[in-house]
Amino acid sequence: MISSARRAHTPSISNGSSFNSYWTAEFVRLREAHWGPLEDSREVRQARTQGTGFTQKVLLRAALLAKREGIEDTLGHWRRIARLTLVAMLLVTLLAGAAASQGALGDGSRPVNLLLALAALLGLHAITFVLWLFSFALQGRHAGTWLGQAWLWLTKKLARGPDSALAPRALSGLLDRNGSLRWVLAATSHGLWTVALLSAITGLVALLSARRYGFNWETTLLSADTFVSMTQALGWLPGLLGFTMPDETIVRLSNGLHVLPESAQTLWSSWLLGCVVVYGLIPRLACFALCFVIARRKIAATTLDTSLPGYADLRERLQPSSEKMGVDAPAGDDYQASIRKHGAPGLKDGQTGQCLAAGLELPADLPWPPRPLLPPAHDLGLIDTGAQRKSLLDLLFTHPPRKLLIACDRRQTPDRGAIGFIAEAAGHSAGTRILLLPPGGEHTDPRSAAWVQRLVTAGIAASDIHTDPTTAIAWLTMDGTHD
Repeated sequence: MISSARRAHTPSISNGSSFNSYWTAEFVRLREAHWGPLEDSREVRQARTQGTGFTQKVLLRAALLAKREGIEDTLGHWRRIARLTLVAMLLVTLLAGAAASQGALGDGSRPVNLLLALAALLGLHAITFVLWLFSFALQGRHAGTWLGQAWLWLTKKLARGPDSALAPRALSGLLDRNGSLRWVLAATSHGLWTVALLSAITGLVALLSARRYGFNWETTLLSADTFVSMTQALGWLPGLLGFTMPDETIVRLSNGLHVLPESAQTLWSSWLLGCVVVYGLIPRLACFALCFVIARRKIAATTLDTSLPGYADLRERLQPSSEKMGVDAPAGDDYQASIRKHGAPGLKDGQTGQCLAAGLELPADLPWPPRPLLPPAHDLGLIDTGAQRKSLLDLLFTHPPRKLLIACDRRQTPDRGAIGFIAEAAGHSAGTRILLLPPGGEHTDPRSAAWVQRLVTAGIAASDIHTDPTTAIAWLTMDGTHD
């Protein structure tokens, strides 16, 4: 009966759904848990029609609600703030690395204590790195990832706006459940440390190239043999990578009591650079790469835990074991249906659409149709049951009409279900008008006035509410989209 079909634009949810779609679904779940269920009859209907499985239907419903409620904008704003925060932290770590190299070497006016310089460059790095390694054996799963946690915390503070606090909660919860939160925070932390150490090494090379530094070790308690053993042990791995290391004689003479040749200072410069590269940069870079790869794989393998409250409650509505009649979800006393256009307005050129008419719960004493319907109008008959309402809405969703005329019994009190059905049906049509029967009544009697008031509140213009069947059917059958 319908000659042209057109689906409304909907978010694309493929079988290999993106991580953002899971994040959106988790955000919607948390929002509904905090503020109560959203009115979603239209979105549930669309998800049931287009989704191929329960998980995909949940994701599609969430995507539709996110677009309608502005959640997409909230998540997009949070992502932008997160990127800007990360860039700012990268700049800070660059400056911190340069400052560390300057602090470790000084201005060249005094000899550089080798062990103190090494502690200044690698001390905090070593502590956080060891804590991170121990976190795999301890309960503190995020120990040693303070920079990653600081990134999340700063983003939470800077990302202001409606429901902005739910974005990081949804993200953290989702990442934690699939086991990737540890790796994301670790990759962020290791990445920032890598940048800081690269900056420190660059600063060391620049300072050592531009100034003359003297190096020594100083102690009151330890013997020269201790420093010989320590420097040789620390220099073994850098030596394998090509960094030149001082021999035992140079180490013994570097106690601050002897004047060393320039070649000795060069050897100590190489030893210091080698230690920072081997014990600082390389471990951080390797751990960053490892954590980044693991985080990406775990994120790519993200699934929806449909047993969680909020998801499990949707199963009977999105994938019912049997069709049910009645309202899709309870509504509060202050609930008011409203028309939300669903892609029907503005038919494309060359698409004529259909002109459809239906009677909504009309009693036997009101004949339907009250006047013969001539082409291009089509009679859909009487809509009396919940199943018939659902079938009609499914038809309107897949084949949006150009004109839709719905007849109602004005002698009945307009209930919430009837107004909600009319509003949802009108959302699928380019033009909708209402016929109040029996004919001849005016809008002044209490029940007719109630119908008009509820319909106007829902979004039907008062001029589109008729009491004369001839006028209403003439509009339905005449040429033109609306008039």
